[in-house]
Amino acid sequence: MKINYQLELDRLIAGLDTTPKILLHACCAPCSSYVLKYLSQHFNIDLFYYNPNTYPPEEYKKRGRELERLITLMDFPNPVGMVPAIYDPERFYRAVTGQEKEREGGARCATCFRVRLEETAKQALASGYDYFATTLTVSPHKNAQLINQIGLELEREYGVKYLISDFKKREGYKQSIELSAKYNLYRQVYCGCEYSLEYNLSNKETRS
Repeated sequence: MKINYQLELDRLIAGLDTTPKILLHACCAPCSSYVLKYLSQHFNIDLFYYNPNTYPPEEYKKRGRELERLITLMDFPNPVGMVPAIYDPERFYRAVTGQEKEREGGARCATCFRVRLEETAKQALASGYDYFATTLTVSPHKNAQLINQIGLELEREYGVKYLISDFKKREGYKQSIELSAKYNLYRQVYCGCEYSLEYNLSNKETRS
């Protein structure tokens, strides 16, 4: 049975009596825009731009710069900052060895989610955050049920709370598009890794 993670998040937020600190894994500026608008009403946020999957390195740098620019442009009810993350593409390639030919959205993507969320959980634990979370669930192309399942598994493993979410709900994805237009954000045409780039290009060729 599918869980409505947006309703679960509503209940969690309604029960807050403080402003917790959260380490928010950020995949890119467009996805982060709505999530920051929403969560900064209730949390102090540090963004963690940990994406060893992103290819090529120039794309990784471009998305990171755009994320930094976004947080200078938006106004937030509570503080929003960024913490440094290492770009380590070899970690991604090691993790997905044997899954290179998996379909887009399949086992390779699940491995990629886990790699990024696990590093976020480790950093959140080491630095004393109250929660860790990810912007990934704002995308209609990402499996929010799977992402939350991985997050909750890591919560049990590392002992730091995972903030459940399905940020695409309540027109979250639509709002992210509107905010991207408002702030003239760079919106990439593929998820991030070279396999998703190849998939995107091959689909364009098929449609042409």
